[in-house]
Amino acid sequence: MTSIYLDRLDRVRTAMTEQGVDALLLSVGHDLPYLTGYQAMPLERLTLLVVPRDGDATMLIPRLEAPRVDAQPGVFELQPWNETDDPTELAASLIPGASKIAVGDQMWARFLVELLPHLPGAEYRRAVDVVGPLRMVKDQAEIDALAAAGAAVDRIAADLQSGAIPLVGRTEADVSAELSARIIAEGHQKVNFAIVAAGENAASPHHHAGSRVIREREIVLCDFGGTMNGYCSDITRCVFTGDVAADAPDIAEAYAVLHEAQSAAVAAATVGTPCQDIDRAARQVIADAGYGEYFVHRTGHGIGLEEHEDPYIVEGNATPLAAGHAFSVEPGIYVPDRWGMRLEDIVVATDDGPRPTNTVDHGLHDVVA
Repeated sequence: MTSIYLDRLDRVRTAMTEQGVDALLLSVGHDLPYLTGYQAMPLERLTLLVVPRDGDATMLIPRLEAPRVDAQPGVFELQPWNETDDPTELAASLIPGASKIAVGDQMWARFLVELLPHLPGAEYRRAVDVVGPLRMVKDQAEIDALAAAGAAVDRIAADLQSGAIPLVGRTEADVSAELSARIIAEGHQKVNFAIVAAGENAASPHHHAGSRVIREREIVLCDFGGTMNGYCSDITRCVFTGDVAADAPDIAEAYAVLHEAQSAAVAAATVGTPCQDIDRAARQVIADAGYGEYFVHRTGHGIGLEEHEDPYIVEGNATPLAAGHAFSVEPGIYVPDRWGMRLEDIVVATDDGPRPTNTVDHGLHDVVA
């Protein structure tokens, strides 16, 4: 892995040179493990990777946290600091004369405020402008990790569609807990979310599963994912607790539109296509069918080390897709106080066309009690 981190740091320094950035400062967040393999805990004690454009990288870390770091020779020097040290002063001493500094989005404001007096006159900008474009393009190992995580949640979704996960008579929270347990059982180290929304609750895209009991003859939206070997999964499938064609023809009709919209957006996700055009492809189908006002969010988000990262599949993002971009395609239709639905796959742009990492059936399955 050391060679991977060295290559990533080399590319970061190239980007720093192109953008005139003198130093990069990364604390909590996923840029740090991307460059070093270490995930910092969000503590009141500062962990900070200091990357001068023309010098060696140093990881400042509280001494009591140092044993958790796996050494990466040549990637960074580990510099533990003691309880009586000022870590921001130490950071400033590593980048004397730096005038343009890029700071990670997740760095706590308190540490940045404490750093300012040590580097008077410096200009600050977001590190995502430096590291983000590199992280957006996944290498083959990253794509394989996303595919493995996607296959794992596909198996859970297949059980949901087959009725192997009972729904009727259970609370949303109970089903959410089962999905979470299955995510871990399928090889994930962490559950990131397990949305279960029944009936009218499904009209809230980020509904929090609660005490609502799932009933017969209603739609149930399940959106779940986790982190597996560092990379994230994310899938949404809906089922109907009855015979949707007979019990809820309005839901069946809307779902057919949703299915068409999602398929159109996936097909549009070719290398060179602006991200906003994928959003437009889904939105046009939904709007033409008369449901446009009920599609209330972007079509997708990037995914990798984080559940949500660049590139975002949204109007106004003209970034052209590149091979290796990974993102969700998840249009939705949400009718307030009645029902909601969403259909989501993770897709990787490749030179051979869009590659979904989720392949479980896309239909609205009827399940029985």
